[in-house]
Order: sequence, then C-alpha cells, then structure tokens
Amino acid sequence: MSSQDDKTGKEAAFAAEQLAAESMAADMDPWVVFDARKTPRAEFEEWLQTYQPSRVSRFGDPECNAEPVGWIAVYGPRFCPEAGDVVGLQEDWELLQASGRHITFDMVKELALNRRVLTGKWLMHLDSGFKVDHAWCGIARAVLDGRIGVAKVSPCCPDSERKQVICVYTDDFTNEEQVLVADAVIRTTGVKCLLSYKPDVYTYLGIYRDNRWHLCPTIYESKFDLECIPRRSRITNKVNNIEVT
Repeated sequence: MSSQDDKTGKEAAFAAEQLAAESMAADMDPWVVFDARKTPRAEFEEWLQTYQPSRVSRFGDPECNAEPVGWIAVYGPRFCPEAGDVVGLQEDWELLQASGRHITFDMVKELALNRRVLTGKWLMHLDSGFKVDHAWCGIARAVLDGRIGVAKVSPCCPDSERKQVICVYTDDFTNEEQVLVADAVIRTTGVKCLLSYKPDVYTYLGIYRDNRWHLCPTIYESKFDLECIPRRSRITNKVNNIEVT
C-alpha cells in the first residue's frame, strides 16, 4: 500500500469513528419524547408544534438555559423496546476482528442473530426548515396511529449545512417483508426522498460510512418512482444488488 493509500485509509477510519462518536453523544444527551403509551393523545398536536425539529437546537441555548437535545422521538401505543444483548454482541465483534478474517455482511448478520440485536431503521436526510418539519409531522402521526412502532428525528445544528435525519424503526432487519411494509407506510405520509435502511447492529458496532472494513452501512435503498403508475418505491437490496420491488 502506498503512503497516499495509507493516508486515505486513515482518513476514512477517522470519518467513521467521528460519526460513531457523534451518534453516541446524541444518544446520551436528553431526548424530547412523546410516549403514546402514557401521554394523552389530546396533547400530541401541541407537542408536535412546540418541538418542531427545525427549531430545536442540538446544542441547546445557554442564554435561555436550554439543554442540548440528542433526539426528538415518538413512541407508539404498542412500542416495546428490544435491544438484545448489545454487550455480548460487542464482545463477539472484538473476537471476530481479532481473528484476522475478512469481515462480511453475513458475519455481522450472524452475530446479530446470535445476540438478538435485530432492530433497524429507514433513514431519510432532509434540509432543515419546512421539509424536515413537514416530513416529521407525517411520520410522527403515523407512529401515534400505530402504523409505525417508533421514530425519531435529529434536532437542528444552527450555522451548519448538515441535513437533519429522520429514523423509522422496524423490529427485525432480517425480515424483508417487515422492512418493505415500513417503507410503504413512510411513503403514504408523503415522503418521496431517497431512503436508506440500516441495521442497528452496525450502529452498535461503530460501522458507519467510510469504515475500515469496507462494509456498506445500509442494506436497502428506496427510490420513489414518480413516473410509475401507480407511483411506488423501487427498493434495492444493496447486499446482493437485487431489486426487491
């Protein structure tokens, strides 16, 4: 490997590690949550307007004594968190890396199945402002109605051009039918942008874009076909590059 290749590899690894660190920091900071399991539905619309993602600052506002906000989330009426054995998963991952074997998606999938870390999420990246607020309203209402179990959106980062992200979760990334149903629900809310699906196992293991293992961190991609009648998503399995819808 040339010195330039080595430099590029180190920069890519740093980028992935930086994304992992930012994600962990957001998870650890306070969340703004509407929990439909215990909060009256009548309070939802006011909550939705109060905490529009384009107006909630990721890093808070010291002048107003506003704390940082990691995520804004809605838990559906039947939401039941299922994390699996994340500690065991990470221990298995360390052993796999120490083995020196070339790491593939199937290996990571096997670790996830063994430790029951099976949740995943559709991701959509949207410009801050009307676009993210409008999309989030539709997604959040779908969660409240029980069509989606749980969803979250990142708060805004003032003075940054970075897009905001909405995450819509499914229980089992290995269940393709479940993944496709979630995409269909998202599309019924009016979202037409590109969607990518990422298993949570990748998040727990710090596998982000430009990672050192050369793994694509998303396993499905959904493009909304505006020319097709009826209009629908065209979803590709990125692991085997096969269109599934």
